[in-house]
Amino acid sequence: MSSSEGKTITVIGSGLIGRSWAMVFISGGYRVKIYDNQPGHAARAIQEVRKQLEDLQEECMLRGDRSASEQLALLSSHNDLCQALEGAFFVQECVFEEIEAKRSVFQVVESHVGEGVILSSSTSCLLPSNIFSQVQNRKRCIISHPVNPPYYVRLVELVPHPETLAGVMDTTHALMTAVGQAPVRLKKEIDGFALNRVQYAIIAESWRLVKDGVISVKDIDLVMSEGLGMRYAFIGPMETMHLNAPEGLEDYLQRYREGMKRVLNSFGPVPEFSGETAERINKEMCELIPADQQHLSARRERRDQLLMGLAKLKK
Repeated sequence: MSSSEGKTITVIGSGLIGRSWAMVFISGGYRVKIYDNQPGHAARAIQEVRKQLEDLQEECMLRGDRSASEQLALLSSHNDLCQALEGAFFVQECVFEEIEAKRSVFQVVESHVGEGVILSSSTSCLLPSNIFSQVQNRKRCIISHPVNPPYYVRLVELVPHPETLAGVMDTTHALMTAVGQAPVRLKKEIDGFALNRVQYAIIAESWRLVKDGVISVKDIDLVMSEGLGMRYAFIGPMETMHLNAPEGLEDYLQRYREGMKRVLNSFGPVPEFSGETAERINKEMCELIPADQQHLSARRERRDQLLMGLAKLKK
């Protein structure tokens, strides 16, 4: 019997992230109960998951060692929260990004589950100390922040509440690893977590370079996709430094420390991301990829196909 067999996870919220989490968990053999407080939404989510899994199976891109129908047999939809929570050892909340909505979900959930059940939020930017402020037992609370789309991009940021037990972090890390995700542990909460802090730094400097007339929108994206992104798909910035000097990281710092500081000190202020610059950047972007649903959907599909191919290559 595998470690997942017979174990149940409740996913609250049946939108894009909720459906993605459900697909990830059933791919690892967990039973998943998906709940939505909007009548019919959870049932519709299962039909959407069915279509996605069948398409993935056809393209030989299905995760896990079970067929699409075997995975679907592990998934059920629920309009009754109490029923959805019955038997779960882990609850993954995926409602919209609004603090009061998430707080109220966890208040209700806590009243229906035992003390040992882990309460996890998918928030991308709300701090655990805020989200879980009305939970009585905050020791079992954690943020599991996926990267969109979670089925194709495996990173999950695990962010503890100041009171979260080490065992809760360990159990969540083991669960995410078991279902094929790549969890990282933050040792304490910080605004933006790690991924968005790094992402926003890249966005801000890219924006400034376009704003100052140094480079075009198309070419700054190529700097990442055909340059930095090529190696960052396999190694991170610390290992990059370590490998980019003959004798490793210490050698790199001796060679480039002053240059790095000089360049970093030349960075401009945080952009407003509005006004004339935003209009100009949007115009350039839309000339490359028009912002209608047909073009955006096709581009997202291309992104997902390439991400899945890259994920396979990284195995």
